[in-house]
Amino acid sequence: MVSFLITFLMTLSFSIIIIILLFLKSKPYCTCDVCHSYLNSNWSKQYNNLCDWYTHLLQNSPSQTIHIHVLANTITANPKNVEHILKTNFQNYPKGKQFSMILGDLLGKGIFNVDGDAWLFQRKMASLELRKSMSKNAFENVKFHVENRLLPVLSSAAGSGKDGGFIDLQCVFRRFSFEYICRFLFGLDLDSLELPFPVSRFSDSFDLATTLSAKRAMSTSPMIWKTYRRFNVGSERKLKEAIRDVNFVVERVIENKKKKLGFTKNQDLLSRFMEVSNDHSFLRDVIVNFILAGRDTVASALTSFFWLITNHPEVESRILTELEQTTNQKQGFATFEQMKELRYLQAAIHESMRLYPPIQFDSKFAVENDTLPDGTLVRKGTKVSFHPYAMGRMETIWGKDCKEFKPERWLKDGVFNHENPFKYPVFQAGFRVCLGKEMALMEMKTVVMGILPRFKLRVVNSDGGELRFEPGLTATVKNGLPIIVGEREVLQLASD
Repeated sequence: MVSFLITFLMTLSFSIIIIILLFLKSKPYCTCDVCHSYLNSNWSKQYNNLCDWYTHLLQNSPSQTIHIHVLANTITANPKNVEHILKTNFQNYPKGKQFSMILGDLLGKGIFNVDGDAWLFQRKMASLELRKSMSKNAFENVKFHVENRLLPVLSSAAGSGKDGGFIDLQCVFRRFSFEYICRFLFGLDLDSLELPFPVSRFSDSFDLATTLSAKRAMSTSPMIWKTYRRFNVGSERKLKEAIRDVNFVVERVIENKKKKLGFTKNQDLLSRFMEVSNDHSFLRDVIVNFILAGRDTVASALTSFFWLITNHPEVESRILTELEQTTNQKQGFATFEQMKELRYLQAAIHESMRLYPPIQFDSKFAVENDTLPDGTLVRKGTKVSFHPYAMGRMETIWGKDCKEFKPERWLKDGVFNHENPFKYPVFQAGFRVCLGKEMALMEMKTVVMGILPRFKLRVVNSDGGELRFEPGLTATVKNGLPIIVGEREVLQLASD
């Protein structure tokens, strides 16, 4: 009888909590059209992506700044505001406890989820290793992975059919980036892990964990996801299971590192951190944060780049011409020195990320009341976001042709022209500027140099429209990027 009563009371309590949560999710906190559209997802009737709706709102705002009341979120696409947030008044806009709480289960106390001394310490440690990212040796490492890991996968797919083979390019880039980041930053060969499940399961779990963590931030009240987590139900149960898989692999990485198995003799990022800490929890957070940075962002940027290239054959042609003019036809791969001369490729990559930044928006939390340069009042505790995706589509920033893919806009008299980082905050800017910027650019260039001269790519069922994205910490194309890949020489002969 007592057992039945306890069970009944627990069930009743849980039912009441669910009713409260449903009320919170539907409660009209604000009666304005913007908040009503957000709460009821009316925006999705006109826009494929939430980021496109935000872009529309920002384009129509005189100050290029909006406020989503139900999220207590101020969003801006104004370069002066971005500079204020990331540099001028940097101390007032940390990640904040709210942000750390949302991503804490996945990112822990890693560099992308902390502020102050913890952030500064990890940044200094990482900078020691990432200084090597633009060396000739680093280039040779990327080149080795492209030639021995990436190109064989594409060759295998290309030879699977008369007119080429089918492959998900986004999936391929994620696996490639994961393998390379593990080798470069952790000194790890994935084949040495001896996992009881395929690496693809780790990849799927990592993707799910980032997606569900990001969805927490879209909730109108943290009480909703916290309650789901407390009772281990719904999306929070899936998140817990996904993080369990991630942690299992990360633990294997740490164990292998300590045993000196499967690692190069060179110093790497994980070695540096292990010299100063033996805390498994801290080392786990370091690994997860840098996998997120090195795997997801580069894979996202490459996916968008090749989607744009397949829809703009004139750009592809100019890149190939530049490669032919820069390299010796018999040498195959460009050298480290020749890579630096590929100015049009550099422009095309930057232009791609202008339209499709791997991180579509980034948020901080105001410590004290403030006023942005455009006159927007920011109250203490407000979430303040800058939106690189929207900024790439602002006529006031890039001109009337802002929606066009035009690498030429980055060239002046044939020389690559760097833009103001607060106008183009794809790699952040100010004090939090991305440490891995040069490494990411080199990796992307090397991949392009490896793929384009050898393979012809065609997106399956592409209508040239906009990409659709999954919610997540990084831009992930919904349903991947299915393509037909064929050997370039074979396709050229077939078309003659």
